[in-house]
Amino acid sequence: MRRFLALVLIAGLATLPGCRKQPEGALKVIVIGDVPKLRDPAAGPLSPSDQVLLANVAQGLVRFDASGNIVSGLAERWTVTDDGLSYIFRIAAANWPDGRKITAEQVARLLKRNIAGRSKNSLKDAFGAVEDIVAMTDRVIEIRLIAPRPDLLSLLAQPQMAILRNGEGTGPFTASLQPGIDDIKLTRDILSPDEARTSREQLLLAGDPAPEAIQAFAAASADLVVGGTFADLPLVQRVKLPRNSLQFDPASGLFGLVPMRNSGLVADIEARSVLSQAIDRDALVAALGVPGLAARATLLEPDIDGLPPPVQPSWAAVPLAQRRAALIASAARLFGGQKDLTVSVFLPKGSGADILLSRLVADWSPLGLTVEQASSPASADFALVDAVAPATSPAWFVRQFRCGIVAVCDDDADKLMDAARQTPVPAQRYALYGQAAAAIEQQQLFIALTAPVRWSLVSQRVQNFAGNRYARHTLTDLENKPSGGD
Repeated sequence: MRRFLALVLIAGLATLPGCRKQPEGALKVIVIGDVPKLRDPAAGPLSPSDQVLLANVAQGLVRFDASGNIVSGLAERWTVTDDGLSYIFRIAAANWPDGRKITAEQVARLLKRNIAGRSKNSLKDAFGAVEDIVAMTDRVIEIRLIAPRPDLLSLLAQPQMAILRNGEGTGPFTASLQPGIDDIKLTRDILSPDEARTSREQLLLAGDPAPEAIQAFAAASADLVVGGTFADLPLVQRVKLPRNSLQFDPASGLFGLVPMRNSGLVADIEARSVLSQAIDRDALVAALGVPGLAARATLLEPDIDGLPPPVQPSWAAVPLAQRRAALIASAARLFGGQKDLTVSVFLPKGSGADILLSRLVADWSPLGLTVEQASSPASADFALVDAVAPATSPAWFVRQFRCGIVAVCDDDADKLMDAARQTPVPAQRYALYGQAAAAIEQQQLFIALTAPVRWSLVSQRVQNFAGNRYARHTLTDLENKPSGGD
C-alpha cells in the first residue's frame, strides 16, 4: 500500500512546476534502498545504503573524492615500488573514536581480516594477488603482491575495504541516531588550514524505496538522492524536476544476461548465440532514455587497462532487420517441433525491468518463444547481471564468470584466469585475461546489453557532485564549490 500511495503521489508531482523552496537546516541525503546500517564488510555483502554509510564513517587507507579520484583516507601518503609489487602507506597520526592511537599493526590486521579465507567480503576475490599485509613501523604499512596490480588503490577505496574496529570507523564523518526517526545524523569537524578555527559540517542520511525518495526530492524534503538504477529510472523520468536535477554516472561494469542452468534450451551454445543476436540493443537503449548510453555486445568495454577496445562480433555489423530472417530460420532448426517453448528471465522489480522484459518479448517472440519473468534465480533460464566495476582491470569483468560462481562456465577460461593471476608480467597478464574474455564470449556465457545505469537527483544546494565511472559519491563538502585546481 505504501508503494502504491507513493506512485500515486509521483503521478501528481509530474504535473507540478519544477521549483523548490529555499533550503533549510541540515542537508538531507537519501540512498535508494533500505535504512542504512553500519555493517562489517567481512560478514557479507553490503546493501547500497550500507555502502554509502560505511564509506563516510569508516574510511579505508584511501577513499574517493566527489569525482571518483583517489584521495587520502587513513593513509596520509603512499608510494609504489618500481616493480609494482609493493604499496607502502604512511598512516596519519590519529585516534580511534575511543581515544586510542591508530597503529599500522591494527590497520594491517583489519585489512587482512577483510580478505581472509573465512571472510564474506564481496570484494575478497579481487585481492587474490595480495601476498601479505604487514606493519613495517608503528605508522607504516606495506601491501605485498605476487604480481603488479595497478588497480589496487581503486579497490582499497571501495566501501568494502573500509577500516572498521569494534563497530566504529575513523570518519570522515561520525554518525549518531536520531530519536524516533530512521535518519542518521552525520557530523564532521573541519579544521582550517592554519588550524585557527574549526567549522562543522552536518547532514542527514536516510534510505528509502525509489518512489518515496523521488517524492521527497520533488517536494524539496531531500537535497540529494543517490543509488538509482535502471529498474526505477522510469519513475523519475515521469516527474517534472528542476533543470539538471537528474544526473547519470558514466558507470563502468556489466549489464546483461547470464544462463542459469545446464539443461533445456539455454544449455545449447548455438541457441544462446541466436538469442543474443536477436536482441535489439539499440531499441533497449532508446527505451531507457539515458544520455550517452550505448549498446554493447561484448563482455569487456573500451578503456579497460592493458587491452585495446574489444572486437565486436561479426554479426553486430549487420542491421537486425537484415539478419532477422536468418535468425528465425536458425531458431526453427534448433527449436522446431517443440511446442510451448518458454524462456524465463529473472529481473529485479521495477518499471525499468518491465521495459527490458518487454524488449525481450518483442525480440524473442518471432523465434517462436514465450518469454516470462521468473520468480527466482533458481527457476530462471537467464538472470540479469547489473554491477558497477570497482576497478578498470579486465580481471574483475572476467572473474565474474568463474566456475563455482556462475551456473554455466568454461574450464578453459578458468585456467586462463588462474594463469593471469599468477604471472608477474603485466603484458602477459592482460593477454591472458583477453583470451579468457574471448573464451567466455565464444561459449556465450554472457549476453551483454549495455552499461550499468546509475542515476542521482541533485539539488542546486549541492555544489560538489560529479558523476564518475565507479558511481561512488562522497558526502563530504557537498555544499562547497569544487576548487577547480585539483
